[in-house]
Amino acid sequence: MRRVLVAGNWKMNTGREQALELASGLVEQCGEPGTVDVMIAPPFVWLEAVAAVVGGTAVQLAAQNAWCEAPGAFTGEVALEMVAEAGCDTVILGHSERRQLFGDTDELVGRKVAAARLAGLGVILCVGETREQRESDETDAVLTRQLLAGLEAIDGEMAAGLVVAYEPVWAIGTGLVATTDQAESAHAHLRKELALRYNSDVADATRILYGGSVKPDNAADLMGRPNVDGALVGGASLSVESFVAIIKAATGV
Repeated sequence: MRRVLVAGNWKMNTGREQALELASGLVEQCGEPGTVDVMIAPPFVWLEAVAAVVGGTAVQLAAQNAWCEAPGAFTGEVALEMVAEAGCDTVILGHSERRQLFGDTDELVGRKVAAARLAGLGVILCVGETREQRESDETDAVLTRQLLAGLEAIDGEMAAGLVVAYEPVWAIGTGLVATTDQAESAHAHLRKELALRYNSDVADATRILYGGSVKPDNAADLMGRPNVDGALVGGASLSVESFVAIIKAATGV
């Protein structure tokens, strides 16, 4: 049985005080182990401060990105070792904003995934199609390409514990949401590709999250589908009230 995971990606939001208030509020309501795994991904600059708040609780900490080389002359980048030392046990890789705004290619995402797993970090690998690709009936092909590129150097053993997030680009921050049928179809396709890449055991054990304008009023329906194992939440994770409401919606799944 796959445990539901609700992860909050704060993106480039929050000041220090707001970050600590969010973390404290979340610990107050979700700090004890429950039936749903809870994770937050603050901006790099607040990771250590937030780690001090969530450390020793059930709230897990993730980084929003990282570089795939050992520490060195890479101005402006953050090494995986630094992410781990700051208190993270997971890193989000391949987010559509990284792909579209910062030029993270499929090949680079694959290098990052491999480096993160070798560094002992968990990975949330993001994949998703644009509106144009969906309208051109390319969704499955795009998801397959991004998934397999991200897993290029990952064998079955390294794939254990990997999380995949399906985030239709057209639904991120737009208020548009994939229908439950669209989400289930994409997730089922990704699980089928995981079985082909590895085996049915790996595919059945891999959690696949939905990301794209997840809110308290649609979370239960989305996470109620058989292949949707949780949510990667953006804007709604910036409010303790709305994020906890999504977590509570997941507990009824």
